[in-house]
Amino acid sequence: MYLIVLCDDEASELKKAENMLSVYRKEHPKLDIMVTCFESADELLYMVREKEYMPDMILMDIYMPEKMGIEAARELRSLGNEGKIIFLTTSKNHALEAFGVGAAQYLVKPVLKEELFPVLDQFLKDIEENRQRYLLLRADGRTRRVAVNDIVCCEAHGKAQCMHLSDNSQLLLRMTMTEIYGMLSRYQEFVRVGIAYIVNLEFVDSMNGQDICLNTGRKIYLPRGAYKTLKEQYFRYYCEER
Repeated sequence: MYLIVLCDDEASELKKAENMLSVYRKEHPKLDIMVTCFESADELLYMVREKEYMPDMILMDIYMPEKMGIEAARELRSLGNEGKIIFLTTSKNHALEAFGVGAAQYLVKPVLKEELFPVLDQFLKDIEENRQRYLLLRADGRTRRVAVNDIVCCEAHGKAQCMHLSDNSQLLLRMTMTEIYGMLSRYQEFVRVGIAYIVNLEFVDSMNGQDICLNTGRKIYLPRGAYKTLKEQYFRYYCEER
């Protein structure tokens, strides 16, 4: 499912955008799209901040009385939302500011379907490609979007599992190692090392019969008999499948 937000303080403009997206959905029946409308940026920010709402795409007016769209976009980014932002506005005056807060597109009203629909096509394609390399994980009471490339390894940690990330941060996950590996196994760089570890081969610096050295400085000691299988997986990953 793709979550698309419309945010505009003018009800008539909100309805126009909603009708246009309704046409888009009819022209793309295979896409599972949910559209939610907000009449103020504060309503949207509340949902993101308090309800962990994570829209994939935000179509937002720049000129709103309570909070300008540029300011709202800046707050969305500070809250960790990485959704595609498309500004719909009556003026080109804020174009540079818009791209400065990570806006993906800037369209001047009145927006025609011939302008908007190709943008939606490309962005939904980009979102789908990105989803294939991200996991949604529950940690520290919040839902986190974690890039697969940033996962160094996972370590059994009592009833929880500890996921080590490339920035040296850690996530404690209330999941089993089997559940975590079920999410990661479709990515060829992840391998099980005994029952206690899942390792991303991209971070392996060296290995021998006793341990693996990761390029983050971490060392993982191998269980008995694990080295042969791990070495075969490592060479197959780098020599055959890349």
